[in-house]
Amino acid sequence: MDQRTDEQLVQAYRMGEREAMELLIRRYQPELMGFLSRQLGNRAAAEDVFQETFLQVHQSADDFDVSRRFRPWLFTIAANKGRDWYRKNSRRLAMVDLSAPVRPGGTSGNATGSGANIIDFLADSGEPIDAHLDETELRELVRKTIDSMPEHLREILLLAYFQRLSYNDIAESLEIPLGTVKSRLHAAVAQFADRWRRVNGKAGADFNQ
Repeated sequence: MDQRTDEQLVQAYRMGEREAMELLIRRYQPELMGFLSRQLGNRAAAEDVFQETFLQVHQSADDFDVSRRFRPWLFTIAANKGRDWYRKNSRRLAMVDLSAPVRPGGTSGNATGSGANIIDFLADSGEPIDAHLDETELRELVRKTIDSMPEHLREILLLAYFQRLSYNDIAESLEIPLGTVKSRLHAAVAQFADRWRRVNGKAGADFNQ
């Protein structure tokens, strides 16, 4: 096993040692793929973003300051690539299975409880779900509600409630403090509930016309 540090491998790659990049890829593949799979909730997407991440590492290797640690730089690139993927696929992600848990999953730093789902959450919001709405219509209302939210709240809602990332993973992915994750998620839930009431109320009125 190569005993060189990550930073030494980057330096070697700059000097023309192509195998150094292959060593970095093998070294980080399990950990980084695990992170991206949790972030994106999609193995195929994680593989694509993993490849895009190391393509960026290749393109930016000459700009990396080898006096700094490689791992945070790598994960920052990966998190940003993951967020780009989210932005491109947010409409599809919002069409999530309505039985999906609505509380963050993962390891430490999560909200407690894991049994609630989107249907339960909407029912608990105090606003009745129109019995005339079928699942397709309900999915569309959920999507419209999420689409109407500001990007920073929509993004954290997708990461926490739909992809079930832990608070720590969200903080690392978005590069924000843990406390900001919690406060932003609280605001996102409150805004989702408020906008759901408005969207659902309009849908009920349209249906009765």
